[in-house]
Amino acid sequence: MVAHSQYGRRTLCAYSSTATAYTLERTRPTPSHMPEPLVTQARDVLEHAHVPYSEYRVGAALRTADGEVFVGCNIENANYSNSLHAEEVAIAEAVKQGHREFDRLAVTSGARDGVTPCGMCRQTLAEFCDPEMVVVCDEGGEETTEYTLSELLPNTISFDTLEAAKRDEE
Repeated sequence: MVAHSQYGRRTLCAYSSTATAYTLERTRPTPSHMPEPLVTQARDVLEHAHVPYSEYRVGAALRTADGEVFVGCNIENANYSNSLHAEEVAIAEAVKQGHREFDRLAVTSGARDGVTPCGMCRQTLAEFCDPEMVVVCDEGGEETTEYTLSELLPNTISFDTLEAAKRDEE
C-alpha cells in the first residue's frame, strides 16, 4: 500500500469485509493540491447512482491506456445480488466499446470515506488490468490514497492459475 501526495488515492469497497477495511484504514492519505480529473469524474457520476436500499453512492472513473475515460455508478436492486457496482459498470462499458487495456481507476463514495473496490470488482479488474494499475481512492476534499491493483488483490485468479490447476489435476 502506497500513499502519494499529488494524485494519491485509496479505495475501499462498500461491500468489503471488516478485516479488509481494517487493513486498508491503517495508512492515512496524504493531501494533494487538487483532486485529479479522474476523481472529479467519479464524483460527478455519483448523482446517477440508484441506491434506494443502502443509500451509499459509489462512483468510478476508469482510464484506458489511450486516455479515454469511462465512468460508472452503483445500481442497486431489491434482491441485492443483482446490484451492479460502479467499477464493473465502468469496465463493462469500456470493454463493450473494444477497450482491453487500462492504466488508472478512481473510486469515490458520497461519504468520501476512501472506498476501495470490493473483492469481486478487484477480480474483474484483474482480468483486464496490469497488476501495477493505479487505483486512486477519494478520502474527501483534496485527500486521496493510491494503491496498485496487486496490493489490493495479491493472489488473483487468472488464466495462468486456472491452467496450472488443470495441469496439477492431470
